[in-house]
Amino acid sequence: MKKNILLSIILMSVTLSAQNHNTNYDSIAVAKIFNGRAGAFVMFNKQTKKYFRHNVTRCAERFLPASTFKIPNSLIGLETKIIENENYVIKWDGVNHWNKEWNRDHTLSSAIKYSVVPYYQELALRVGREQYKKWLDAISYGNQVIGDRIDTFWLDNSLKISADEQIAFLKRFYNEELPISKRAIDIVKKIMSEEKYKHSILKYKTGTGTKEDGTYIGWLVGYVEKEKNVYLFAFNIEAKTFEQVRKLRDDKSRLILKKLKIIE
Repeated sequence: MKKNILLSIILMSVTLSAQNHNTNYDSIAVAKIFNGRAGAFVMFNKQTKKYFRHNVTRCAERFLPASTFKIPNSLIGLETKIIENENYVIKWDGVNHWNKEWNRDHTLSSAIKYSVVPYYQELALRVGREQYKKWLDAISYGNQVIGDRIDTFWLDNSLKISADEQIAFLKRFYNEELPISKRAIDIVKKIMSEEKYKHSILKYKTGTGTKEDGTYIGWLVGYVEKEKNVYLFAFNIEAKTFEQVRKLRDDKSRLILKKLKIIE
């Protein structure tokens, strides 16, 4: 009985969401993919200028960006000229990290590919608080809060951003409307992770971290180029463990994109 009531509430919520946002996408199918889990999905169709949202209230709720911040962080590193180009090397600090891919020298290109936290922490120390204040304000990124530590503020729940705000940033990024050089934007677009499908190209960045209550949150944000259109999206979901949230993030985000016929 309780399960039936919960399902009815979910279906009513997503139906109202679809009506409010005037979409033709399958809201009920997307709700079934989330299967009652806390999460959000926003997609912007560049051609029609319309949005699709699952869980409208949560789409406006801010969370730590975790490694999705590597997109603006790379732009800031390039624009401040601390990083010369995608081949700029920051040497391994010699500390053995849990992810073996991190235990070597990295370029900007390989650092974003393997989501190398130590690379970006060293970059943050070189950029400094003053420059971050300037650029977070310039690009209007989330709540623009840096917090106490300059090398963890995107991981420790100081900096926060909503799925809606991720889309607002991605739109300006993709359309080259940020106060950032075209050169820097082109480099970051090139080095973002990529998956090629028969009719679509998915460009994305993952992110995983813990909220203040210890719950894990996983992000997938990016865009899909399909034929003559572009779809920008932001997805997040929660789970109790890192391994669980990473799998849910990777699997369910792509299931949704496939169900909406964005990647095919």
